[in-house]
Amino acid sequence: MKLHYYPETDSLYIELSNEASSESREIADCVVVDFDAVGDVVGIDIDHASKKLDLSSLEAIALPLKQTRIA
Repeated sequence: MKLHYYPETDSLYIELSNEASSESREIADCVVVDFDAVGDVVGIDIDHASKKLDLSSLEAIALPLKQTRIA
């Protein structure tokens, strides 16, 4: 998962998959969900993000992250 913030448009894109989007649907005012060819969610685009979300912090709780070993 990747978070992309674009200050010039004040939009936040939450990339959930590397699959290409084949369909987009607005599910709420200024919130668009992208779907792949089989209907799985690949991303969420939120316009006017700073007005809709608290972007001052990011918190992750109990994510099953892989550890990378550096030799």
